[in-house]
Amino acid sequence: MEATAVMPPEAGRKFEKVLEILDRHQWNKARLVPILQAVQEEYRYLPEEVMTLVATSLGIPAAKVYGVATFYSHFALEPKGKYVIRVCDGTACHVKGSQDLVDALQAKLSLGGKRKTTGDMMFTLETVSCLGACGLAPAMVVNDEVHGQVGAEAAVAIVEGIRQQEGM
Repeated sequence: MEATAVMPPEAGRKFEKVLEILDRHQWNKARLVPILQAVQEEYRYLPEEVMTLVATSLGIPAAKVYGVATFYSHFALEPKGKYVIRVCDGTACHVKGSQDLVDALQAKLSLGGKRKTTGDMMFTLETVSCLGACGLAPAMVVNDEVHGQVGAEAAVAIVEGIRQQEGM
């Protein structure tokens, strides 16, 4: 399937990375999950217009693409920050004070309620049911780096360290 034949040229330029991802996966609808993973890696989330493009390009209903994207917790439908902080709130972490980490990080990053990402798109704060690091409770992960036995002050210090590293 020639992608530019079904889209105006300006759309091809706007979605060039998506088209490259579709090419790598041979425009195969059976590869929908890996395609969405690659798209999310590129954009840091799954934009609605990109999911629609993927559906149209693969000849499947947009509802199916959206269904897959909402079924798997790995996928995000809203933009995430450069640094995604996941605080465990599983039983072991909760008992050892994970909510204190969440409260301190929310205060430090001016987040709360539905607002999970900072305005500068630097940080996203999420709570998760389990990180699989119960022996390190309370635990948090920043992108792929695990931090165990973290108190509220240490969590804030980690964020401050990242800000310094980023020149903020």
